[in-house]
Amino acid sequence: MNPAWTALLLSLKVAGWATLLNLVGGIAVGYLLARKRFPGRDLLDTLLTLPMVMPPTVLGYYLLVLMGRRSWFGAWLQEHFGISLIFTWQGAVIAAAIVAFPLVFKPARAAFEAVDGQLEQAARVLGVSEMAIFFRVTLPLAWRGILAGVLLAFARALGEFGATLMVAGSIPGKTQTLSIAVYEAVQAGQDDVANTLVLLTSAVCIAVLLLAGRLAPGRIANQMQG
Repeated sequence: MNPAWTALLLSLKVAGWATLLNLVGGIAVGYLLARKRFPGRDLLDTLLTLPMVMPPTVLGYYLLVLMGRRSWFGAWLQEHFGISLIFTWQGAVIAAAIVAFPLVFKPARAAFEAVDGQLEQAARVLGVSEMAIFFRVTLPLAWRGILAGVLLAFARALGEFGATLMVAGSIPGKTQTLSIAVYEAVQAGQDDVANTLVLLTSAVCIAVLLLAGRLAPGRIANQMQG
């Protein structure tokens, strides 16, 4: 298979899994911070937003320290499950997910906070359980805002470079995503390959943003400004 298409398929795989993780985690944490009050709430919000402003290479270094074989967590995974996340596509998924997480979490929190609490209270009066209220009232009302954030996170994960390179390296066919392949092609002076990869990346990202804009008009600009 053409290396460009191999890198594209790997990038879609990494971005897809990262987005799925962020969808579950972003909804859970967004709902928690939107509905609950507890000590350290603002600090937690700040820590979860850090990947949006922190250099990806710094995040990658933190992940190396956390998941490396010499770390307690990395050693525990290796000893009990035979799993090593460094220089694997799974490690790339974790790196991409962490970098893109704020793009799901922040819109999810804002969307949940915008839901009219009186509708939820009315459901409680009717005897509906809290879980049913979440899935039948809260989530449907907040879904469009969450979906816009999910699509933005997918585009961000697709183009992630710094943290992914630090954690997963650049192994062709295994961990070399589109953005890393572009870097390698430029470094090697392969302008034709770089041009092809750049066009592929741009086309996919534009398509995702257009889809996000159609599904949730007006929210994309607000999230980018926020």
